[in-house]
Amino acid sequence: MALTEAGMTPAPEKELVSCAKTLNLAGEVEALADATNYGDRKTVDAWRRTLQAKPLIIVLHETVIGEQATVAMFQTPHPNDADQASYHMLIARDGTRLRIVPDEKRAYGSGMSAFGDVTQRTKPSSVGSVNNIALHLSLVSPPDGRDDRSGHSGYTLAQYRNLAAQVLLWQAKFGIPLTRLTTHEAVDRSRSRYDPRSFRWDRFDSEYRQAARLCGFQRFDNGQAGPA
Repeated sequence: MALTEAGMTPAPEKELVSCAKTLNLAGEVEALADATNYGDRKTVDAWRRTLQAKPLIIVLHETVIGEQATVAMFQTPHPNDADQASYHMLIARDGTRLRIVPDEKRAYGSGMSAFGDVTQRTKPSSVGSVNNIALHLSLVSPPDGRDDRSGHSGYTLAQYRNLAAQVLLWQAKFGIPLTRLTTHEAVDRSRSRYDPRSFRWDRFDSEYRQAARLCGFQRFDNGQAGPA
């Protein structure tokens, strides 16, 4: 099942640059994953059926482990499929945006997953996944969140602020409505993922709406974000 086109026109590059400047958003820090931990967005599957192969949804995660350990894991070669993992971007506790995988590539952020009823199975040996149409963004967990408890002390203001900015920039770049912002917990179909734990949608919403107003991108806010 394919995800219908949202009908939102992406913003020109100059407007994206202007928005980032208006929001005083510092540049990305490059921390690219090893090539084994991401791949190309697939345009056809093993049965020669056409696949949607551009970003259509944004999935939020948390790292559980610390920032340096997360980057080191992604930069370690993993030749076995079962060990491969990555996000497009991390947001550190101080708000720094770390670039892990280029937007045009396929990050391995959600294994068995679906957005509503939408998923893609690319070969007989694979499970359905949203990775081919997703942008994956992860918040670095606080020190008391580096375990499997149901919650922790939460995320910093800098993380919420730059998360809102990054979501808005991705929306504007690819024409993604806010209702296609979701969480790893919501898209996971293995029933084993619950991140981002202790996420406060009210804190995100206030930062997001302010950023959208300052950039003149209110048209991308078509309703409340959240689980699909």
